[in-house]
Amino acid sequence: MEPVSLHSFVCTLDLASLPRVLRVCSGVYFQGSIYEISGNECCLSTGDLIKVTQVRLQKVVCENPGTGQTMEITPDFHGYFSPLTGRQSYGTLEELLSAATQCSKTLPICFMSTHRITTEARVVPEDQPLKLEAVETYHGTYRARCVLDTETHPFILHLPLSQKGPFWEWKPGAPRPLLKALQDPALSNLLFTCPTLPWRTLILRPQYEVQAIMHMRRTIVKIPSSLEVDVEDVTSSSQHIHFIQPLLLSEALARGGPFPLCMEILEIPEGPSIFLSPWAGSLHKGQKLCIHGLASPPWRVLVSTKGRKIPRHFMVSGAYQGKLRRRPREFPTAYDLLGALQPGQPLRVVATKDCEGEGVESPGFTSLAVGDRLEVLRSGQAHGAEGRDIDVLVCQRLSDKAEEEEEEENEDVEDDDQILLPLYFSGLRLEEKIMEPFLVVSLNSNPEMCFEIPPRWLDLTVVEAEGQPGQPAGPLPVATVEELTDAFYYSLRRLPAFKNQPPPPRPPKSQGLSGQKKQSNKEKSGQSSELLELQQAPLLKPKMQTLPRNAKDSSNTYSKVSGHRKDRRHTKSIIEDGDNDDHDYEEILEQFRNTL
Repeated sequence: MEPVSLHSFVCTLDLASLPRVLRVCSGVYFQGSIYEISGNECCLSTGDLIKVTQVRLQKVVCENPGTGQTMEITPDFHGYFSPLTGRQSYGTLEELLSAATQCSKTLPICFMSTHRITTEARVVPEDQPLKLEAVETYHGTYRARCVLDTETHPFILHLPLSQKGPFWEWKPGAPRPLLKALQDPALSNLLFTCPTLPWRTLILRPQYEVQAIMHMRRTIVKIPSSLEVDVEDVTSSSQHIHFIQPLLLSEALARGGPFPLCMEILEIPEGPSIFLSPWAGSLHKGQKLCIHGLASPPWRVLVSTKGRKIPRHFMVSGAYQGKLRRRPREFPTAYDLLGALQPGQPLRVVATKDCEGEGVESPGFTSLAVGDRLEVLRSGQAHGAEGRDIDVLVCQRLSDKAEEEEEEENEDVEDDDQILLPLYFSGLRLEEKIMEPFLVVSLNSNPEMCFEIPPRWLDLTVVEAEGQPGQPAGPLPVATVEELTDAFYYSLRRLPAFKNQPPPPRPPKSQGLSGQKKQSNKEKSGQSSELLELQQAPLLKPKMQTLPRNAKDSSNTYSKVSGHRKDRRHTKSIIEDGDNDDHDYEEILEQFRNTL
């Protein structure tokens, strides 16, 4: 095929023959009408191959051949068009017959008049198709015998050869709708007439949009047919050519399979990493992956650690099969003591680490040494150093004569023996349930390393790779807990689903050492109140009511430790219950349901 303009190729293209492979014979730049924001430029270089997959009619420009005026009509235009065989009109029927004779045309000749024809027998409306069948003598003169098709039967008219027009020759057949008139190759260079439009004759100039695939281009390229570029059809000699079309993980997710898919990474999204997991460093250009399908279930739980100077953030999959462990015999923090406290049941504990009381806002808090024994009484609130209430745990320090005092059932607890433990802690806070589709992915180099990628936030650009994807033996060993970066965690918190969540903490202001200690205690106090609400633990105002003491502590087997109060280490207090109860476990799913 010789090179032709893109418009000529499209106008003569049989849509049933798509797709077609074209070679660009003259390079050109044009403003891209592709699926990218701001219309990036697209380049068609000489020698490039494009695979035309679809052609769409955008609009039709109608031109008046006499004046050059133009107007646009849409592809759904409802008028009908009749093709004219010539580009000129004839003044009389005699001129029409003479032109037909010179072109060696035989009768009958189909024509129409752009003006109304009045005869003794009938009036012929303008633009009404007529058929000239013969020239014969009628009432002593030569006349043209013409046939007018009516709704009932054909009507014969004898028109003088001197009958004035103008007359236009037209091709036989019923008037055609717009798309039919454009799709007939025999009518591509003819004039048309349409009673719906204001001009008697017009030229139809269709404008198409060519949709094509280019090698190593992810999106479909949309090229206007009016682009001045020459192409040649090389479909027959390009059957062996495979057009590699990259795609995003989000597009692979939208396609819905078939899975598994063997892919190679072409590009990773710009910006900081979102996961701190070991597999995140393996995602680079050239890495081959196996996409196994959609992760199930689709929900995740956002989790953060509390009670640490630098909190850590995790995303826990709904497929996590672990359990939350409750350790009623060990209490790392005062908050854990509060969770284990039950009305009517005494709770006695012993300190296993030294804890200094310096810098704590509660004036009732004193230092604890290893071996100090306490009885937990109740939760309450106390006035802090700056006049605001803080949540505390009210405890009774037990002396050597504690067992003798137990026997005195109605003895009141003196305030001097009470100490206050502020309620701030370390642990996990279940914050939000997230519904988002993830793809299960593994590395071809290590099929046993399976992980889940959210295409919404980690949309890799990949391309199909050769070979069969590796399949690990047995169920896919998918990681169900992933640690998040701080930047990604706070970007999640800005999503609409997290509007009601508290904002991230402010950085501390520059201040003195004492001010830093106060600020630290304030944050810890606020954190404790949040977790108390989460766990639905009852908080009591300082009514100073003691719990019923219905039972004695029969497991008080700790020997007294001499209390050297000097040079104590500034460590976190870990308290251990003297009871020997079994551990309690809760399913993680139950905990999530109760919390969320």
